[in-house]
This record gives sequence, C-alpha cells and structure tokens, in this order.
Amino acid sequence: MKPRAPWLEAHASSPAKKRFLVTMLAIDRTSYYAIILAMASMTILVTAQVFARYVLSASIDSADELSRLFFVWAIFLAIPHGIKIGIHVGIDVFVGLLPRAVQRQLARLMALASALVMIALVWLSLGAVADKWQQLMPTIPVTAAIFYIAVLISAGHSLLHLIAQMLLIEPLPSAPAAVKEGATS
Repeated sequence: MKPRAPWLEAHASSPAKKRFLVTMLAIDRTSYYAIILAMASMTILVTAQVFARYVLSASIDSADELSRLFFVWAIFLAIPHGIKIGIHVGIDVFVGLLPRAVQRQLARLMALASALVMIALVWLSLGAVADKWQQLMPTIPVTAAIFYIAVLISAGHSLLHLIAQMLLIEPLPSAPAAVKEGATS
C-alpha cells in the first residue's frame, strides 16, 4: 500500500512531530493563499482607483484605506514564511567563524530569544486589538483593530516556526508543489 504522504514520512520521526508538521503545513498553506488574495485584492483595487480617477474623473472613497489594509496583511502574513527559512537581516561574520556545532546551538538559542519576543508581541497585540476594537476605520464600517489582528496572527505563526527551529524540525514547503505536465497522482 502506497503511503498517503511519503514526503512527510521523511520529516517526522514521531507522531507528535508528524502532527506538528501537518498543522504547520495547513497554517502555512492557508497563509500562502491569503497573501496571494491580499496582494491580488490590493492590485485590483489600486488599478481600479487609478482607472476611476484618471478615466472616469471619480474616486473610490475607501481605496486608500483598503489598499493599505491589504498591504499590511500581505506583509505581516509573509513574515513567518521568511522566518521559517531564515530570510532575515543579520550579520553573521563572527558566527561564520565558529564551528558548525556551535553555530547550530547559537541558532537554537537565537530562536528561543526570538520566540520570547514573539510571545511578548502576541500578548501586546492582544491588548492592542482589545483597545482598538470599538474604533471604526474612517471610510468603511470595519474595526480599526483589523490592522492589529494581522500583527497578532503574524506573531503567533512566527512563534510556531521558531519553536520548530528550537526543536530542529525541518519545515515543509509553504507553496504547493508544481504539477509536472503529464504527471498523474
């Protein structure tokens, strides 16, 4: 019998690790598609606003606010994907001189420190969401807390990836695998 997810078997050495990876994959894929949706929505809205303004001599009242909202969501949803694969600003001249074993332990220590920062960010963003919940955005009847909800989700998602790094769990790809022409499942 063919395993349902052979690509997962190579990554999971225990049932708990396998569940963690499957959960992370679901979160990553959901985030991946939400980023695409936010970017597409922002692009369509800005294009429509430019068309309306310069061709129709009209304006979409909420275009600036909504495009800013889509941009913020796209950026904050993308941050955990960068953390997952180590794409961040860093200066590693000194670290590069250290032995590999020390580099790995230092990376785990930095993941722990970053996880602590993410825990604080989750807590603070929960407070910000609660504080801004009653306030509405100027041009649309939506809570202004929606900006802070993006920060909350980003911090929580980033925390999960940092936990995976501390536990030395290899991440799975966020993007769906490309289907080869002529390939069958």
